[in-house]
Amino acid sequence: MDLCKTPALAALQEKIATRQATVGIFGLGYVGLPLALRFSEVGIKVLGFDIDQVKVNAINTGKSYIERIATSTIAHAQAQGFNATSEFGRVSEVDALIICVPTPLNKHREPDLSFIINTVEAALPHMREGQLLSLESTTWPGTTEEILAPRLLSRGLIPGQNCALVFSPEREDPGNPHYGTKDIPKIIGGMTPTCLSLGIGLYEYAIQTMVPVSSPKAAEMTKLLENIHRSVNIGLVNEMKIVADKMGINIHEVIEAAATKPFGFVPYKPGPGLGGHCIPIDPYYLTWKAREYDVNTRFIELAGEINHYMPHWVVNKIADALNNKGKSINGSKILLLGLAYKKNIDDTRESPAVVIIDLLQTKGAKVDYSDPHIPLFPRTRKYYFDLESVILTAENIKNFDCIVLTTDHDKFDYDLIQKNSQLIIDTRGRLIPSESIIAA
Repeated sequence: MDLCKTPALAALQEKIATRQATVGIFGLGYVGLPLALRFSEVGIKVLGFDIDQVKVNAINTGKSYIERIATSTIAHAQAQGFNATSEFGRVSEVDALIICVPTPLNKHREPDLSFIINTVEAALPHMREGQLLSLESTTWPGTTEEILAPRLLSRGLIPGQNCALVFSPEREDPGNPHYGTKDIPKIIGGMTPTCLSLGIGLYEYAIQTMVPVSSPKAAEMTKLLENIHRSVNIGLVNEMKIVADKMGINIHEVIEAAATKPFGFVPYKPGPGLGGHCIPIDPYYLTWKAREYDVNTRFIELAGEINHYMPHWVVNKIADALNNKGKSINGSKILLLGLAYKKNIDDTRESPAVVIIDLLQTKGAKVDYSDPHIPLFPRTRKYYFDLESVILTAENIKNFDCIVLTTDHDKFDYDLIQKNSQLIIDTRGRLIPSESIIAA
């Protein structure tokens, strides 16, 4: 790093180069907390910010609230100086501010940047020259330059002169045993070459591979492309599943066969819908922004429609299967296996299982769930059900008219489930279809 000419940025450069910089992480969830722990692991002092006092208290008492993060890891980070606060007045203590807050959609499926804006507005009165601001929350191309930069300028903070501004999208994959925070290459785009240089200098302590791009817009678009690629391909395979089902073909057998081709095919698995904090949401950020340029992203929106329909498809399959046994959804006892949006994690964000519960309850079903990773149904911005995870015993399983496998956790005893179920709807292709096991 040799681009910093002003005293403020020269001082920041020196702090980064000598590992004396303090990092502030805003949003201590599934993205922010692992990043904070990674910086602590390499000896960088971290101050975490979150408006959820429960999370702040947990960290400061050495407890973890995310299943895959051990309490011992929190304790080790504390020994390295990691602590948390809900007081934005402490922003002046940090040298780098990294924003990892949610970017949901509103009820019209339009971008909701309120979490980003509120975080920046709360931090601004306490910001000073010589700080680096990095946005990691996925958003539409132009957010860094059009939303963040003007707010900095309003306080006399000029990116590349007396502060630094970058966009570096998160790439977390909860539950992936092969790729942790440090292993996943980090995209980064800076407002100026100086901003980029400072951002790389900071992140390269925690991340093994840095991937610089020409601008924040390019970095923002890169993240959207990654998730739109997955959304479109999952939409395709979900549509293929519907067609295959009508033809009496097992789509999972077809995918496995196609995947033997050593080139030109990437296997995607169908399911009950899309979940997680990225794929169900991020494509709509681009479709919304594209309208500003008079572009209709029909291909992206079609994939979204298909994926959004999948929970309804599952409920229709449940209705048909119950009907074949002389029962209706109304009054039936139905147990969903798995509340998380994917296997072996405790994350329910945008989980299709939650939508299926809502749809079934609307139709009069008596719904419960069992998930070894989620003992109590968590409150979300859109849904809440007063439910707790059912313990799977032979007697409990027999009491349900229908079992719906929505998330194929490895902890489930599938032999026990199959032996004692009256009817199973398998949305994940985990079980072999039979008279009482229906693929959906």
